[in-house]
Amino acid sequence: MSEIEETRPAGEKLQKVMARMGMASRREIEAWITAGRVKVNGETATLGMRVDLHDAIAVDGKVIRREERAETVRRVIIYNKPEGEICTRDDPEGRPTVFDRLPRPREGRWINIGRLDINTTGLLMFTTDGELANRLMHPSYQMDREYAVRVRGEVTEEMIERLKTGVMLEDGPAKFTDIQEAPGGEGFNHWYHCVVMEGRNREVRRLWESQGLVVSRLKRVRFGPVFMTSDLPMGRWREMGQREVDILSEEVGLKPVALPEMKEKARDKLDRMQRKAAKPVRGERPARTLRPAKGEPATTGRGRPSRSEQGKGTPVAERPSDVAKKRQRPAVELADRPARKPAGADKRRSQPAREGQRPGFGRGRKPE
Repeated sequence: MSEIEETRPAGEKLQKVMARMGMASRREIEAWITAGRVKVNGETATLGMRVDLHDAIAVDGKVIRREERAETVRRVIIYNKPEGEICTRDDPEGRPTVFDRLPRPREGRWINIGRLDINTTGLLMFTTDGELANRLMHPSYQMDREYAVRVRGEVTEEMIERLKTGVMLEDGPAKFTDIQEAPGGEGFNHWYHCVVMEGRNREVRRLWESQGLVVSRLKRVRFGPVFMTSDLPMGRWREMGQREVDILSEEVGLKPVALPEMKEKARDKLDRMQRKAAKPVRGERPARTLRPAKGEPATTGRGRPSRSEQGKGTPVAERPSDVAKKRQRPAVELADRPARKPAGADKRRSQPAREGQRPGFGRGRKPE
């Protein structure tokens, strides 16, 4: 055995093991370790500590159950968040949380992938796999977020250019990688679709406010390859199927994991729970199809730029035509493409997007 092999640390990093067990995302677990909430074999844990199957891990004095599996249980739920809910498990003020409506998983617990503030609605995702959550939120994986925003005030071309070039906020420079005007709005109220590459606190609102404008409505409509469509009413959730989870995993370089089998009786129980938990949707709005702003060329929607171009940002997703409007659409759609494009992939991007690839909004209501 070589000297290098003899000195190699044994086991895996503590935060990675706990994330795989579904305790929380790695980032959240690292905060627990820093705060002294985690102990290994009775001793306070430190960042970078490695553990194996023989080590006892405790959080807040309670030993966690170690059930190491050959494969992680990787379930993913998409939720259409209403206004007024907060993205924490418990609130001292007793306000409703996004976890109140979700089913209780048999193994692990739901970890939210990113957050939305109390006044923002739209797409939220939850998973039982802490490693998947960590990668989807980590800046290195360039998961772009698209928002539908209603702005109050006069928006000029100079403002749009500044927002796309970059402005200085209190926590550093920020920008939209793309902005497109959308239908709707009256007088000084205008709808826009904008894309950011980070998940900083209230970043979209603060960017518009830096130009003296007021954001009156804000809804997240896309997170990376996952799109929200009008088929999923506000306050409802839907669990991703095997193919969808595999595509999402591939986006961040994780190998596919088979979903646990669910009996028909258990699935019916989940459906009843969802119908009971969901709030009724207030009056239906007239149907609209979102298209690029007048005079703007439509994007192909084939996918994001190659790795060498990712720093330039991602354009607002293409809105589909009405060719398949009679066909029932899933609540959320995923782009069917590999996680990392090989060399020469840019040439293929100029081809028209095929059905099922990089979909956007279905025919539905104006953003709420």
